[in-house]
Amino acid sequence: MRRFLMCLFLTICTPAFAIAADPAPLLTTIKSVTAEGKGNAEAATAWKSLVGIGADALFPTLMAVDDAKPVAVNWLRLAAQAIVEKEQQAQRALPAEKLEAYVKDVKHVPAGRRLAYEFLVLADAKAPERLLPGMIEDPSVELRRDAIAAAIEAATPLIKRDATQAIQRFGALFRASRDQDQVEKLAKTLKELKSEPDLNKHFGVVLDWTVLGPFDSVKGAGYDKAYEPETKIDLSATYKGKDGKDVKWTPHSSAEPYGVVDLNKALGKHKDAVAYAFTVVNAEQETPVEIRFGCICAVKIYLNGKEVFAREEYHHGQRFDQYLSTGTLKAGRNEILLKVCQNNQTDSWAQDWKFQLRLCDATGGSLPVTVVKNK
Repeated sequence: MRRFLMCLFLTICTPAFAIAADPAPLLTTIKSVTAEGKGNAEAATAWKSLVGIGADALFPTLMAVDDAKPVAVNWLRLAAQAIVEKEQQAQRALPAEKLEAYVKDVKHVPAGRRLAYEFLVLADAKAPERLLPGMIEDPSVELRRDAIAAAIEAATPLIKRDATQAIQRFGALFRASRDQDQVEKLAKTLKELKSEPDLNKHFGVVLDWTVLGPFDSVKGAGYDKAYEPETKIDLSATYKGKDGKDVKWTPHSSAEPYGVVDLNKALGKHKDAVAYAFTVVNAEQETPVEIRFGCICAVKIYLNGKEVFAREEYHHGQRFDQYLSTGTLKAGRNEILLKVCQNNQTDSWAQDWKFQLRLCDATGGSLPVTVVKNK
């Protein structure tokens, strides 16, 4: 996509191309592009005209990012970058004050603010020194990461000079950090200082579950078959599972890093099988939630009885924050149910049957909720 759009940029100055003066209709056309590619041709023409307007289109383009869908954001980002490149080639100064005001305005979405910040740094090399100290808890995870990286460097001399202050400073940075690699780096430093940060609590990892299974899923049929737990949760019930054997709910607390639940250990090794994992979360008030998880097999997730995610794919790897689903926790009790399927592959690399899940806010920070242990 980037190569395609930059090729368009090189054709901007073709004499036969008419440049529109008003960016608004051009931006509307670009924002109409769909993930399936519908509207690409119209967007390409609009993109040329938008970049051709020059500096007057920069801030309208940044503003358009606020309510644009991801595919349109890519077009808008490249348009803004092309406009800035043209301004630099013409040796015209970028509007540093306006860019800084945009960056500071947290009402704008993180993607637009990050882009504006990059332009600001081009215009004012001292901007990071001025702005980053105030961005330790910024809504933009990218800006927050930069701010914390700078703060880590500044705080490093404290490690040898004053361990108590170092623990306080690195502890604050640990609590503010969101990216896994940065969090782990800070956790390592704190451990060296004889402090014990809790990575699972920090990330909102769910450790306590009640698991059930296996149920039949010959040729993958169990993925779409709604077994009883999908319509009613009864932790005292006994069900007819795979091969007609009785199965019951069993409490399971993960001791694995980041709360990975190994269903082979919890339920035994099975093929062509379905397992369920259930947990309860209490929230003091209605709370938006991001359910971030990893699963190596086919999976469905239900929040308070409503399916919020489904993906039927087997043995494609598993990683931290592999998938994301959004929802809303209601005040009080909330039920989360996972359905995790295993197929019949016999390859050595296809034996894992596991998942890992955490609950967090839009930045990836833990929520003020309580997981009810094995209830």
